[in-house]
Amino acid sequence: MTEHTGRAPAAKPFLYVVVCAAGIAQDVGRLIAAAQERGWEVGVIATPQGLGFFDAEAVGARTGRPIRSAWRAPGEARPFPAPDAVAVAPATFNTVNKWAAGISDTLALGTLCEAYGLGVPIAVLPCVSDALAAHPAYRASLDRLRGMGVRFGDRYSGEPDADGRRAEFRWERVLDLLAART
Repeated sequence: MTEHTGRAPAAKPFLYVVVCAAGIAQDVGRLIAAAQERGWEVGVIATPQGLGFFDAEAVGARTGRPIRSAWRAPGEARPFPAPDAVAVAPATFNTVNKWAAGISDTLALGTLCEAYGLGVPIAVLPCVSDALAAHPAYRASLDRLRGMGVRFGDRYSGEPDADGRRAEFRWERVLDLLAART
């Protein structure tokens, strides 16, 4: 059995991908494809607002599982096995700050808060503008989450550079961060 899930390892490890409401979320299929190529089974949990930022039907078809965004009813079967790891990409200012404060008012945040308590490895790709990243609450949240062992990739602002180009969002980086933990 694995230490953090209390279950026998499956043929493939199971990755929860938490998706937040950021424009770049429309490309989350790239992360799912990369994770599957690396041998992960994937289940997607979206924040309520994040659900509208990507093609849920296409993502569900890719994973073979429903997209989760709401709590399940008592007695309802769990649609995903326990996670072996969690990737949060893209992670917004709101999600990072609420998570660090221990707020569990959505399925996505509840999953993140629980994953820490279960010892599940977590990696994050923040998608936060320069203006929001300057806020002291954000910096304090990063410090708290890092202190909890959460690994962070470089922040993506989504803002164009001097030439008007946007940097590429490096989806695979979150998988690299998780690989470094195992």
